[in-house]
Amino acid sequence: MSTFKAPRGTYDLIPPASAAYLAVREAIAAPLKRSGYGYIETPGFENVELFARGVGESTDIVTKEMYTLTTKGGDELALRPEGTASVLRAALEANLHKAGSLPVKLWYSGSYYRYERPQKGRYRHFSQVGAEAIGAEDPALDAELIILAHDAYRSLGLRDFRILLNSLGDATCRPVYRAALQDFLRGLDLDEDTRARVEINPLRVLDDKREAVREQLTGAPLLRDYLCEECKAYHAEVRELITARGVAFEDDAKLVRGLDYYTRTTFEFVHDGLGSQSAVGGGGRYDGLSEMIGGPALPSVGWALGVDRTVLALEAEGIELNLPDAVSVFAVPLGEEARKVLFGVVGELRTAGVATDFAYGGKGLKAAMKAANRSGARYAIVAGERDLAEDVVQLKDMESGEQAPVPLAEVVEAIQSRLA
Repeated sequence: MSTFKAPRGTYDLIPPASAAYLAVREAIAAPLKRSGYGYIETPGFENVELFARGVGESTDIVTKEMYTLTTKGGDELALRPEGTASVLRAALEANLHKAGSLPVKLWYSGSYYRYERPQKGRYRHFSQVGAEAIGAEDPALDAELIILAHDAYRSLGLRDFRILLNSLGDATCRPVYRAALQDFLRGLDLDEDTRARVEINPLRVLDDKREAVREQLTGAPLLRDYLCEECKAYHAEVRELITARGVAFEDDAKLVRGLDYYTRTTFEFVHDGLGSQSAVGGGGRYDGLSEMIGGPALPSVGWALGVDRTVLALEAEGIELNLPDAVSVFAVPLGEEARKVLFGVVGELRTAGVATDFAYGGKGLKAAMKAANRSGARYAIVAGERDLAEDVVQLKDMESGEQAPVPLAEVVEAIQSRLA
């Protein structure tokens, strides 16, 4: 047994279970690739100040959950706790907003890190697929991203998820609401840290998960009652466009999400089969984030969907993904000459696009056939000295048990036709 174990709150992806994670990533990415989003990959760590400015100094992510480090050169870095700030930083650094027409549409996939109390569905290392549309203020973009996430989940077979939708207003109407909310919250029985949050960012209090706080929020002023006419019209169009595509959603006037940069549209995907960690993804519009991190005004919108929680949601609904076989053919050589010949056949099959494995290690027939069974291969190719003398191999159907000789020169074509 190894001396070392994965750090607390993390996990290893190991075959065959890892195949489901790959399939989920691919399913989420597929609608994005069909909609003009290009792939971007950013470093696993960034300057601490990027997240302090972008995510928000008053958020739990920055104050409690970020993994930070000081390099030998004295730089203050943080393992990325989320993707949007990193992607926007990279887009600005590369001047993508100047390279052509806006919006710049990007998607990404990677690991993120937060120091949290580990439990099922909440890890210190987790995987997300995200999308960002940078540089355009258009309700159709907000609607597009919500619909693409919805389509990705539907393509996986998920049915028991809900979309929560809200508007957080903008720089015109939110300050008025902020003042009204602060007046309300100052009258509550709150702990010292929460009272400090009321003064810095009172909307964060609406996102508090503690029951003692939530009970007191009954009767709190709602942002929807303070929206300016422009924000009302914008939100109405987002709702109209989503509805026209047949995508159901629920209005949630208290939905604020956990990040400071959101404006106007905010949304969350939740799955009721996951218990307390029910959010499987979410996002929203962040029109001022570019300016917060030193860039020009670039109104933008995006989301991130959790791969880990999506897999848990599939399990909760009892959905088994239709995954391709890891191996379709398994080659079993009997003798040194057959080993050389079948190794060449394996290479030809792989070149032809057939997933093929080989009985390595000089196994005998019984052990090699056990390995073929464990591989899940549909067909086994078996060859010994007598077969090679006749220029044939034995092709065995692992499901029916039927076996028949096939000319060596025709084995690739014969397997392709059977698999088709």
